[in-house]
Amino acid sequence: TDALETVWIFCCQMTDLIYAEKDLVQSLKEYIRAEENKLSQIKSWAEKMDVLTSKSASDPEGYLAHPVNAYKLVKRLNTDWLELENLVLQDTTNGTKYRSSLTVGDCFGMGKTAYNDGDYYHTVLWMEQALKQHDEGEDTTVSKVEILDYLSYAVFQFGDLHRAMELTRRLISLDSTHERAGSNLRYFEKLLEKEREEEEKEKSINKTMTTTEPVVQGGAYERPLDYLPERDIYEALCRGEGIKMTPRRQKRLFCRYHDGNRNPHLLIAPFKEEDEWDSPHIVRYYDVMSDEEIEKIKQLAKPRLARATVRDPKTGVLTVASYRVSKSSWLEEDDDPVVAKVNQRMQQITGLTVKTAELLQVANYGMGGQYEPHFDFSRRPFDSTLKSEGNRLATFLNYMSDVEAGGATVFPDFGAAIWPKKGTAVFWYNLFRSGEGDYRTRHAACPVLVGCKWVSNKWFHERGNEFLRPCGRTEVD
Repeated sequence: TDALETVWIFCCQMTDLIYAEKDLVQSLKEYIRAEENKLSQIKSWAEKMDVLTSKSASDPEGYLAHPVNAYKLVKRLNTDWLELENLVLQDTTNGTKYRSSLTVGDCFGMGKTAYNDGDYYHTVLWMEQALKQHDEGEDTTVSKVEILDYLSYAVFQFGDLHRAMELTRRLISLDSTHERAGSNLRYFEKLLEKEREEEEKEKSINKTMTTTEPVVQGGAYERPLDYLPERDIYEALCRGEGIKMTPRRQKRLFCRYHDGNRNPHLLIAPFKEEDEWDSPHIVRYYDVMSDEEIEKIKQLAKPRLARATVRDPKTGVLTVASYRVSKSSWLEEDDDPVVAKVNQRMQQITGLTVKTAELLQVANYGMGGQYEPHFDFSRRPFDSTLKSEGNRLATFLNYMSDVEAGGATVFPDFGAAIWPKKGTAVFWYNLFRSGEGDYRTRHAACPVLVGCKWVSNKWFHERGNEFLRPCGRTEVD
């Protein structure tokens, strides 16, 4: 009897354990489902945009750079680069096109997020597209009233009072009980009346003035003024357009074997060197890092990656900025022998000393990651007390991944675009022999459209390399 009772108790305990395990598995499934639902909206947009998914969706590294939502990502890629109706993006390096279309709901969601962000320019772009697709009869749960509500106020923010009134009246014709629309219309009418009174005043002063009918502007508005003077050139280069390399200049570009000015370590195994640009001279080196070394560097960097910062020109404080979206980390030679090996190799190739160079910086740009035009050197007046090793003399940039679309390094001043190739590196001088900065070297990292971009770079400084700077500016036709 005792044995049977013991067996019975054991069976009951096992049954309880089995049910507890089932409950645990079910709870885990519900937790996973809840987490997936949190990303459902972003996932919905991403699935409709092949340009943002493709291989990137299956590559977890593609999400390392910065956790942006879909609106901010597309805004970073710049809506003006896209055809909103089909969202066609083309990478001219391989001619691949990624095509997908957004629904009324998608466009409305984008426009609403832009509105909440105070970005009325992109609000108008997205709401106009949502309204266009709605008028064409697309099946959607978003009402035309909702679209017109946001669109009319965004248009008003651009000072287009007549069109704001026209859109508001259209809204009221669909929903006469809409309180905000009615209030807005009355406010717009008062403003219009005030404008007319001022016109009458001016007309009485200037009798030659003729009356003109109010003109509804339409859907296009000028993009807000940008702090970036070379915005158009920068964006064109990122699209693969506007590259200024004439046939005459192309003849000056050569490939060769480079032994680092007869460096003993490179005599037997020199590096393949290719001219990317003649003036300023930019070169690319091939097979600089092996796949094994790249993976090791990435492995070392990943736990330390943090949002990349820039120095505020007014306060001097390091801070994050919307024009630099990436994650970066710094590796020391003591971290792993491979770091010391890569540093030594860059020294052998360039003939510059790493003793006064900065640590190896590793950066990851996920989808939408970018760094707008900037200088690597500190512009004058250069405060030598801040950096005893001097200004940044030269830049050595290692490409540690291929990028399926986007991600080029571009130089707006002279129209060069250099596309990432895994295992290669590019090198250029930032300063003249006089110590003056070469302002032509202002460059940018274009947004990553598809894939994930990994780079590492070494900034060589003046101290210890005083006699190795280029002689001066070379003018080219």
